[in-house]
Order: sequence, then C-alpha cells, then structure tokens
Amino acid sequence: MVIQQINKQHVLEAIHYIDENGVPDRNTSTGYVLVTEDGRKYPPKYVIAVARNIATGDNISTEDFNTIQANSVLEKLGFTIDTKREKYVMNITADEVVSTDERFTIDNISAGDNYKPLEIYFKRGDVRISRNYKKSEKRNTNQTLPRLACQIYEKQIVALSNWDKEQFPICQYNPNSEIICGIFSTIDEFKKHRNTIEYLVYSRDDGPQFVMYCWNIFSTIMFVQECLKRFGESEDKFVLVYREKDKKENKQVYEDITSNEELVQTLNGYRNPYSSMLVHSKNIIFRGAPGTGKSYLAKEIATDIISDGYEDDYEMLSDEQKKQVEFVQFHPSYDYSDFVEGLRPKMNDDGSMGFELQDGIFKKFVERARENYEKSQKSKEILEQEISAQEAISKFFDEINLGSDMFKTLRGSEFYITDVDEKHIYISIPENETVNKLTLSMDEVKKLVESGEDFQKISDITHFFGKQFASQGYSYDFAIYKAILEKKSVQKKVVKAEKLKKYIFIIDEINRGEISKILGELFFAIDPGYRGKSGEVSTQYANMHSNPTEKFYIPENVYIIGTMNDIDRSVDSFDFAMRRRFRFVEIKADDRLDMLDILENEELKEEAIRRMSALNKEIVKVDDLNENYQVGAAYFLKLKSLSFDELWTDSLKPLLQDYVRGMYDEEGIMDRFSRAYGYMEPVEGELDEAVQD
Repeated sequence: MVIQQINKQHVLEAIHYIDENGVPDRNTSTGYVLVTEDGRKYPPKYVIAVARNIATGDNISTEDFNTIQANSVLEKLGFTIDTKREKYVMNITADEVVSTDERFTIDNISAGDNYKPLEIYFKRGDVRISRNYKKSEKRNTNQTLPRLACQIYEKQIVALSNWDKEQFPICQYNPNSEIICGIFSTIDEFKKHRNTIEYLVYSRDDGPQFVMYCWNIFSTIMFVQECLKRFGESEDKFVLVYREKDKKENKQVYEDITSNEELVQTLNGYRNPYSSMLVHSKNIIFRGAPGTGKSYLAKEIATDIISDGYEDDYEMLSDEQKKQVEFVQFHPSYDYSDFVEGLRPKMNDDGSMGFELQDGIFKKFVERARENYEKSQKSKEILEQEISAQEAISKFFDEINLGSDMFKTLRGSEFYITDVDEKHIYISIPENETVNKLTLSMDEVKKLVESGEDFQKISDITHFFGKQFASQGYSYDFAIYKAILEKKSVQKKVVKAEKLKKYIFIIDEINRGEISKILGELFFAIDPGYRGKSGEVSTQYANMHSNPTEKFYIPENVYIIGTMNDIDRSVDSFDFAMRRRFRFVEIKADDRLDMLDILENEELKEEAIRRMSALNKEIVKVDDLNENYQVGAAYFLKLKSLSFDELWTDSLKPLLQDYVRGMYDEEGIMDRFSRAYGYMEPVEGELDEAVQD
C-alpha cells in the first residue's frame, strides 16, 4: 500500500472532508491524535485513509497500514501527532502541591503507581532547568523528579551533617503512615535502614552519591518540598507533567517489582541469568548476529555482579566500583604490548628519547584485582601494618626536596633522589664516575618498611629477599628505608578487613584480534583451571622487571567476557584455540528485544519488532545466509532519531547489500528484503519534491 503519494494538500482536504462528514465510530483513535494549529483533533489513520482516497481514488480504508506508518507520513508533512491520553500538570512549591488532576490528594500518594511521568523541570522566575541526564540514564522515570532536586540543590545537601542527612524526610504515603527518612552515601548504608530495592542513586562527579527511598511518581514529593523549604527561594517550584498508565504499563511495573527479589534469590544473588553463568565459568564469549546487544549485555552483567544484584545500569555504579570493570576492543593491529606489557617511548631528563617497560591494559587491571585478592587473604593486623607503612612512605616523599636533599649509604656514599613514581625511585650518585644514575624498585622499599623488622646491615636485606648476593641497589634501599623510619609515626592505624571483590574484563570484538599475538603465554593463565598461583607464568619481558624471578598470575576474582559476531571470523583458528578456555553462549537476534524499551513509545516498539522479525525471516530464506546474518534489536534503537525509512536506507540496506554482494539475483534478494521490512521506494516525482523541500 503506497501512502507516500499523499502530500500536505491531500491531508488538508481530508481534514475538511472529516469536518463535514465526521469520523465513523470504528475509525476513532485510541492512542494518538493529529492536532491542528487551532487545536482541532483527528484520528491519524482515518485522515490518511481519506487523504489517500483524494490522492489516488482508492477506497477509504485503514486495513492495509498501521498507526506508526500513518503517524510517520503526517509528521514528515509537518503535522503534529500527540497522545490522546490526558496530561496532568503538578506544581510543587514549598507551601503547596497542586495538580490539574482533580482526583489528586497529597494524603494518598500511593495513587502515583498509576501514573507515568512525561516531563519534569524546575522553575525560578523565567529560568527553566531540566535534568542533566547521565549517560545511559533513562528519560523521565519515577526517579527523575528527586534527581532533579538533587541536581539543583546538590551543594546544600552535601553541606548537611550526617545526622541531618539521615533525618531528612523523603516520603509519607498518608497522614497515618510513617515518614521515611534518610539520604545515604551508599546502597549498603541505605539497606541497613530499609532493606528494599525501592531506592534511587544520584551519582556525583566528585564525591559520595546520594541514595534514598523512591518508588512511584509521587513518592518523593515530600523530599522535593523539603528541599524547597530549606534551600529554595520564594519563587522556586518544580513542575511534573504526567498521564495515566495503560493496562500494559501497570502490569509490567508490578511484574518487575514482584520478580526482582525472586530473581535475586533464584540467580545466586544476581538479576541476570548470565551473571551466575559467568561466575561459575570464569570466561564467557557471547556470539551471534550483529546488533543483538552483546556488548550492552556484557556491561549489564558486569554491573549486576559488582553491585551484588542491585543494579544493571553501569552508570549507577560508584567511581570505586567502576574500577572493577575494564573494557577493550580488539582489532587486527592490537598486540601483546597493548594488552600485557611492552616497551614504550620515554623522554629522558636530558631531553633524549629512550624506552621503558610499561604494563598493558589487562596487566594493570589484573594487578588491581590481585591486590584486592591478596589483601582479602590477610589479617587486620597485617593490613594495619601495610597501611601504616604506605602512609610513612608517602609522607617521606612528600616532605623531601627532590634533587637537593642529600642521603648517605652505610659506607658514606652520597646520593640524591631525583624523581619517584608508583614503581620506581630514581637517584643520582654524583661521586660515582661509572654509574651516576640508578633506578630503584619502589616495591622493594615498600616491603622493607611493611615488614616491621629492624634491619641493621645490608646482609639483613639480602637475606630478607632470599638472595645469596646483594645487588647494587640494596645499599641505597637500606639508606632510604632508614630515612623513612626516622619520619614514621608510631600511631597504629585501625582498618577493616578487606572484602574480596569481583573484577570483570570485557573484550569486545574478541575475534578481530590475533589472539596468540595478543595473549602470548597468558593463554595458559586465563584458563579457569589454572587461576591463581597454579597458573603463574613468566612474561616475555620478565628479565626487564626489577625482580626477574617474579611470576604473573590471574587471581580467582577475575572474570572475562568476550563478544563476537559469528559472521566476522578474522582469525580462522579462533574457535579451536579458545573453545576450551571460554564458554560460548549464542545470543540470537530476538533474545534482547527488551533493549527496545528505551524507545518508550509502545506502538513504535511493537512496529520495530514486527519489521525486524519479518526481515529476519526473509534473511534465513536465502540459501547462503543463516541466523548469523540476521539483524538484532540494537539497530532499531536508532529509531529514537531516525524514521523507519531512514533506518533502512542509512543502516540496514548497506549491511544487507554487503551480505548478498556477488550472489545470484542480488537485486531480487534485496527487493524481497525491502518488502519484508516494509520499505517502499519513492516514485521519481515524489523524490524530486523531497529534494526541493
């Protein structure tokens, strides 16, 4: 059915026809209306049916096209399409809460379960401020109103004492119910006071987050009013625009909330079934057709595991928790030096260029995980000793003047500390004509201070490190160790035992890199059966380490997720090399349709699913194609900014043309794909008109 032939004049004539003849009962719209400039409203599908009759002479019928197609044509022609459900506006000031919905009463805010927010903003005179959404934060949810209040009054909330924050009123469902109070800095602190998943997290860029109770659209009105009373100016107010939910929306909300706690129990504390799979298997690769949301799923799982089942949105993790996740994308030129370790250019003090050994992204990540793993195995007493030592070392290097404060070895050799970093101490030895510069290991000095032992001579250090002969650096290590002890405070530090955390490394497009070149000897170490010291290996550059005998291993708390498109096998032997070390899980094109919830418009989502399914059925009918060539829901997320036609011409058509290039009847196959998707080529005259517009 061609409705693209309709132009604006046809629609105006159709509206005139409807004004004179009315709309048959069977053609009234239940969800959307076309709104004219003077406020008159018409059912979009019936308008298109009449306009088509005027344009082509076809019968007035709405049977062979849907609402989405009708709305799309009308919006392209410049007409306004709006939801038919009535909108309500609520004004929240310090003194009152007034809604255009006469049924609203502040004494029964549980009624908020039945409403959906459409728009939320803050007003101060003529100034209007909306929410600064964080990346991946959904628009206009039940949490947007309190988050906007936190955004407006963040500094004032931060300035509150801990006691004031815990006593801050948040919600009261009716005059006889308890007042729910408390703004907390972590989810764990929140759950100590109210063990529920009904909460919001407001993430801050430079400090603790705000965690507070939140459920329905009205549940934080009290919090917002209290912010206005304490921090606002006289003209400040928040405006909430909302509508009633339909039956499907209501049902979905209750299904979600009733299933959350059950899911957490069923899936070993996690929301996502793949999370337990990863924890059990250590290594997983998600494979399948392009656009199935494999990368998005990987971040969901990482968030789920790290938050212990409380979150699935990565942006809701704290800055500290985000350090437990790392993301990298493989490509053909990626190699061992990028991933594990390698020599990198460095500018020397004298201006010349040199090279130094630097850790790659995976090794740095594993070091963080290993530090946590090893600390979690230590007693509180040992941790207190290590922290005290670290503070003493930091204090020492903060207070000395690099390059000018002189130190002496036991034999009286003078030297200066010229620079320090996390791994090295750089010294200058003016009196030594042969070697006047030396690089010491920060780790060696740290171990000496942490040991708590009283070393008196160089041989004590040699014995401590298990060496038969002293190295040149031990004399200078000893001198620095003694200097640190002189400044070290005797005050004992009280610390908590370290909690064992999970660390998740995500490798996107894992099959696009040359695996053997990237992993090297780590092929052995990543095997789930060889985690820990049983799988320790010497890396390729071990002879350049400060301690060449030190081994590298991947601890038990590291988990690896890989993603790959089955149709992009850049390395032929990939499956054979990795099959034993990874669990391969197929994600099919229709497995992640929940991603389309971000489209919000239910009819748009349903139309996207219908078109995707029809196109994928046609793809597998082609002899040389299969399920691996189907398109996933991720492509249809572009409908937030593109029309269905634009999605086809700009994204799907080029992809499918690559699939079928060189096949017999290539043009015929693409024509069948186009018809299955529902795209119709514009006629020549219509195309010229579009170009002019």
